[in-house]
Amino acid sequence: MNDRDPAPRRTRRPTMVDVARSAGVSIKTVSRVANGVSTVDPELAERVGAAMRELGFRRNSVAASLRSGRSTATIGLVILDLANPFYSTIAAAAARVAQRFDTQLFTASSGWDARRESEIVADLCQRRVDGLIIVPTGEDQSYLRAEIDQGTPAVFVDRPPTGLGGDSVLIDNRGGARTAVRRLLAEGHSRIGIVTDSLNAWTMRERRIGAHEELEAAGLADRALFVEAPFDAPDVAGEAVARMLDAASPPTAVLCGNNRILSGAVGEVVRRGARVRLTGFDDFEFAHLLPYPVTVVGYDTPSLGRFAAELLFRRIREPETPFSSTTIATYLADRGIAAADPP
Repeated sequence: MNDRDPAPRRTRRPTMVDVARSAGVSIKTVSRVANGVSTVDPELAERVGAAMRELGFRRNSVAASLRSGRSTATIGLVILDLANPFYSTIAAAAARVAQRFDTQLFTASSGWDARRESEIVADLCQRRVDGLIIVPTGEDQSYLRAEIDQGTPAVFVDRPPTGLGGDSVLIDNRGGARTAVRRLLAEGHSRIGIVTDSLNAWTMRERRIGAHEELEAAGLADRALFVEAPFDAPDVAGEAVARMLDAASPPTAVLCGNNRILSGAVGEVVRRGARVRLTGFDDFEFAHLLPYPVTVVGYDTPSLGRFAAELLFRRIREPETPFSSTTIATYLADRGIAAADPP
């Protein structure tokens, strides 16, 4: 875990001290009102309530439950696609951590829609969740600034936030791409195609940069071999690979930016009976059953959800600690039915 911002967090959440000063009462009285004690004098309770509303004070129910052992807390998780095993694995790991802290986890899908992401976050904040874990889809998370400034902590997974600082848990995308290309070079390949989905996605940009850096270091950075294919269309990925293989000087190896693109590439290579070395990002459960030998860049997906949730609970307990970023290491693994005999 490496600090991304050495300076202490400078958000200013109204405290019980602020409420007590504004209402002209003791901190103990504020605490009793915040905890719903019914024996507080009604006039004092009204003054405290008015001060809370004016200052935007919100009781931190997670911190309270951590101290008291009561199960009253909730946190929200915003992912891109509930049906995608990558995101459901993250959600399951985060839920296990939340359970350790007697906290309920609300999960919602943005569906790769930036506007939907902000709407879900706004709804979760209206429901007074005590923290957020977000897989960003939009290019700007500054819409969260007011909530963070009011004390709702957020941790970002798979992609860092833009427009504001925050804790994050990321995959070593550049390093994984460099390692994959380095292996292809060591096997003797000098014409390597790179197929990514849209470079609007931070992860794809990082993977393409890593691949280009390794090719450039080897003096082989031919940009004509870089192609984009939509993430949700394996057929389009297959078509992109087909265009590469039909070129006058086709690649002998292809690196795919994710497992959907890899699936499309495998389909095209098998269809035409070609002998092309295939490597792709994202290991998955049935990769060993692919009808063609491939190498995948894998990583411990549950760690993304586990570390994110643990970072969030640490942020709740210690709101002034520096922002930090955790990077999940990658590995190479041979998959496919004929994995022992790569092209």
